Amino acid sequence: MRQACLHAVTESQCVSLVMRDLAAGQGGWIVTMNLDHLRRFVQDQRYAALCRESTLLVADGMPLIWASRLQGTPLPERVTGSDLIWSLSAAAAAQRQSIFLLGGAPGTAQATAQALRQRFPTLSIAGIQAPYFGTHQQQPEIDRFMAHVVQPRPNIIFVAFGSPKAEALISTYRHLLPGAWWIGVGISFSFVSGQIRRPPRWAQGMGLEWFFRLMQEPRRLGKRYLVYGIPFAFSLFCSAVVHRFTR
Repeated sequence: MRQACLHAVTESQCVSLVMRDLAAGQGGWIVTMNLDHLRRFVQDQRYAALCRESTLLVADGMPLIWASRLQGTPLPERVTGSDLIWSLSAAAAAQRQSIFLLGGAPGTAQATAQALRQRFPTLSIAGIQAPYFGTHQQQPEIDRFMAHVVQPRPNIIFVAFGSPKAEALISTYRHLLPGAWWIGVGISFSFVSGQIRRPPRWAQGMGLEWFFRLMQEPRRLGKRYLVYGIPFAFSLFCSAVVHRFTR
């Protein structure tokens, strides 16, 4: 199984690193890898190459934490995009750095901006854009749209597109803002805005977040979790045990 080299950092360490680099005028890219991302990483060389371009590759998913423990290289904790959107926004407000909300389901970016402003009144939101990028979108059209993202020069860009669309977009355009940090946050705008209820903390800690998500969106997530996710998790744990005793 192709190995993904995850960074052994806590959420607070991740936030501190981002803020330190922003203060120094240095940008970067965070990939929050869950089980589905890891499956794609293992099976798709092009996606793996995209992820290896990132500055930080962190574990967003309890199966990855469990596998790291089985392997004998334990990661300190989960670092999720859905948590980072809050903690990075809090740090950005405190240090007067701006954020940009890009993507999400219709209406969720605007509602997310309201929720973040309510929690952090001093937070500077440089822009909000929720385009639809279809499979046959022409590159010049995407370039024109991304110019609106680059123009206000935000410090942190939260990209709420699905994977691998988010990673491909960040890889293509992040050089236009070399001093900014980019992070793909997936469905997080829907969590922040309250459109989708995030599972409780106890369920997240027990690795049951997938089950709660499946109950809310069975048609969209059934195949991902039941057909692909569970068999891949089993093979991941087996591979971790083998690696522990053969490395």
